[in-house]
Amino acid sequence: QERLVESGGGLVQPGGSLRLSCAASGNIFNRDVMGWYRQTPGKQRELVATITSGTITNYADSVKGRFTISRDNAKNTVYLQMNSLKPEDTAVYYCYLRRILYGLDYWGQGTQVTVSS
Repeated sequence: QERLVESGGGLVQPGGSLRLSCAASGNIFNRDVMGWYRQTPGKQRELVATITSGTITNYADSVKGRFTISRDNAKNTVYLQMNSLKPEDTAVYYCYLRRILYGLDYWGQGTQVTVSS
């Protein structure tokens, strides 16, 4: 059973930075898609950023220029560097993994990010 373990969430002031990490229990391959989604109460989970083939990235318009996604296949880990954080970035952030070979999706347990003064 695939496991994704997130870390790095917390409370930060507007304009501050946080770095989220997500470690997968199995080996990650370039063809696998990894990413981050977020969800606030009463709303659907929304895409934040994805990365595939090691370098192809996709970002939600609301985070472009502020967030950077990266991955280290050797460590089976994906990162989300979040800068210039805004109160509207407050959400539970979920790590995502799609195993392309098997067509299976996996989710982490979520980590809370709160942006508030």
